[in-house]
Amino acid sequence: MLNHPYFIMHFPFNIFLLPLLTFSYSLHAATLSSSQSVLAQGSSLLVEKKDHLVSPNRLFTAGFHQIGQNAYCFAIWFTQPMADGKVTLVWMANRDEPVNGKQSKFSLWKSGNLVLRDADRRVWTSNTKSNEPMQLKLLDSGNLVLTPINSKSYIWQSFSSPTDTILPNQPFTKDTTLTSSRSLTNFSSGFYSLYFDNDNVIKLLYNSDEVTSVYWPSPWLVSWAAGRRTYNNSRFAMLDSKGHFASTDDLIFDTSDYGKTLPRRLTLDVDGNIRIYTLNKRWWSVSWQALSTTCAIHGICGPNSLCTYSPVSGRTCACMHGYKAKNHSDSSSGCEPTFNFTKPPENYDFIKLPFVEFYGFDSGYSAKSTFNECRKTCLDDSNCKAFQFNFNEGSGSFACYVKTLLYNGFYKGTPFNTYLKLPKTNVLSYNENVANQSKLECSTSVIELKRPYEKNSANGTLKFMLWFSIILGSIEVVCFLFFYFITKAPSSTTTQAYLAIATGFKRFAYDEIVKASRKFSEEIGRGGGGIVYKGKLPDNRVVAIKVLHDAMQGEAEFLAEMSTIGRINHMNLIETYGYCAEGKHRILVYEYMENGSLANSLSSANKLGWQKRFEIAIGMAKGLSYLHEECLEWVLHCDVKPHNILLDVDYNPKVADFGLSKLFHQDVREDSAFSRIRGTRGYMAPEWVFNLPITSKVDVYSYGMVVLEMITGRSPSCDQGIDYDETMEQKRLVDWVRVKVHEARGNLAETQIMEILDPMMKEETEISQMKNLLRVALQCVEEDKDARPTMSEVVKILLHSDKDY
Repeated sequence: MLNHPYFIMHFPFNIFLLPLLTFSYSLHAATLSSSQSVLAQGSSLLVEKKDHLVSPNRLFTAGFHQIGQNAYCFAIWFTQPMADGKVTLVWMANRDEPVNGKQSKFSLWKSGNLVLRDADRRVWTSNTKSNEPMQLKLLDSGNLVLTPINSKSYIWQSFSSPTDTILPNQPFTKDTTLTSSRSLTNFSSGFYSLYFDNDNVIKLLYNSDEVTSVYWPSPWLVSWAAGRRTYNNSRFAMLDSKGHFASTDDLIFDTSDYGKTLPRRLTLDVDGNIRIYTLNKRWWSVSWQALSTTCAIHGICGPNSLCTYSPVSGRTCACMHGYKAKNHSDSSSGCEPTFNFTKPPENYDFIKLPFVEFYGFDSGYSAKSTFNECRKTCLDDSNCKAFQFNFNEGSGSFACYVKTLLYNGFYKGTPFNTYLKLPKTNVLSYNENVANQSKLECSTSVIELKRPYEKNSANGTLKFMLWFSIILGSIEVVCFLFFYFITKAPSSTTTQAYLAIATGFKRFAYDEIVKASRKFSEEIGRGGGGIVYKGKLPDNRVVAIKVLHDAMQGEAEFLAEMSTIGRINHMNLIETYGYCAEGKHRILVYEYMENGSLANSLSSANKLGWQKRFEIAIGMAKGLSYLHEECLEWVLHCDVKPHNILLDVDYNPKVADFGLSKLFHQDVREDSAFSRIRGTRGYMAPEWVFNLPITSKVDVYSYGMVVLEMITGRSPSCDQGIDYDETMEQKRLVDWVRVKVHEARGNLAETQIMEILDPMMKEETEISQMKNLLRVALQCVEEDKDARPTMSEVVKILLHSDKDY
């Protein structure tokens, strides 16, 4: 009110008119078109009449809000417009499916159900039902609640299903997620999400059709190093009215203006950053934000682009040399190459991008490499787009990272240097002193609905003729289709346009699978999930073809799961080339691994030395860490064992069959516990047996069992008949190893090491590595899941720890 133009221009005089102006504003708010505070049962809010609900304190309004041309959402917003005349939305019921500006209505049915109808269909519903008299109320907190009359209990509330904003004292729990808007002018769901993951930590996730990655807290840090705590199960956070935020994962802070009770909001903005805003004199000021380096937000400029930041001009997205913008009006679309990568290696060269890093998507990594070796690796790989060559102070050597996708590019500073792969003609035309002019702008798209409306005053004769024509035309179409299908030979493949997957896999017809596998003639493995055959694709790629036993899953459901797996990309996870979902057949096509499974190698004499086993343990941990902490939260393996760890020609490990427990079975309860036991005897965590909630820690336990098997050479799937004490009964592998460690009082001597170690490795073992790996394995197989480390912590320990027992 203090920003009223008249008040500002005549302040000395208007001090006496303040009560009158306040009364005038309240009167205006109270007389908004068809506004009210409660929606009674059997009543509706109509879009044409601009019906509204207003909170008793007049701070919030709920109703139809225009978000585009003839496009409306049922929303909640701050009643007072900002200085630019716009209102601030805090919740939307139908952000991804706007309704028309005519004949749309929001109703409280007599059954107790809230229903939002478009001009011609139902768009949104609360799915509630009650025999008691109900009412819909907008509270002073901004919470829209459905409650029985004369009762304080809620059967539905908007606070339980936020969009991109939470308000003071609104709980943020394991069941709620914030999703950013697509752009400043397009309020549909965007690419960024804020959520509690399975390790009880609040995280920010970038999720596009092509890639998925966590970027806050920093994914290369373990939880404790990022100031977070995983040892909690409640998963609860809240911002209070004074500006204090507290979460059960130890994310605790105060806003810069903490202490005063002011209108505030925590919003996941379109750029993927979380900010807390405080309302002051019709302006929103930022009082806290999660990331100060906006270019560190994943996907902010789309693929094949570079992000730069200046305090003056802010964030800028630009295409690299040799690339052009996909969509000049939308920076999130990124850039695309002006060439292709199909030419022979000798046609390409590199340009240096000093201080530039592209985080993630390393198809290859070498801890010790020369520049020429790294350069040649990228040239020989047709999928390589660039390579990163950095000096690692910890190891005192140069590391090589081969990049197959160029995401998250920005100027990070020393020691990062990226070498961009381009045709030699593009390299010759590159001038590093000339800035790339192919700039990308934020999206300015506006939603527009174009639908005809039925005219209620139409002439009766015209209606009759219209319906007669429709019925006659329908009969003709049915006859034509009947004749067409009875005369047409049946197709050998199902329709592929029915449910597209933006993953880059190929969808194979069953006939193609039969041909590639030579009628399933060469079996190379089998398990509980299915039988694996060797095959060869028309482009001469050798593949592994897995025919799944469980063929009862619906096609749409199977394709939806494949869409998620298709966005997973890591050097220690098996690559999926394609799939078949035709009739009752559910088949996966994987890359072929020359050295088979870890189980086969462990059972073969002198095949795996100590160093290879240690590197396999690190690679397994990296793959599982990626699944647990950089993908969608449901990706748990649930069956980690040597048979599901495959080895390539250089014995690099790749985790296989990840996600198949979810693919096969959809009976997951709300408490994160599965309804039946998964996994293989000997590798299963105690949670399965005692029906405890299933988290990523079940994979950690199984990983520990696999590592113990690699160290000892003994399988945990059966009791070990080891005569370590005549008076003791036979014990399992874990108990036996713990006894040996206990006998040594935590300080393993060479005698105990030789007793534990696989006899095939006793002469070549690195003692300090063995002790560290054994320590990690025993931590992973703790009975209490909270005592086990996360997989990212395991990776850090194995890569950087030099402590012994």
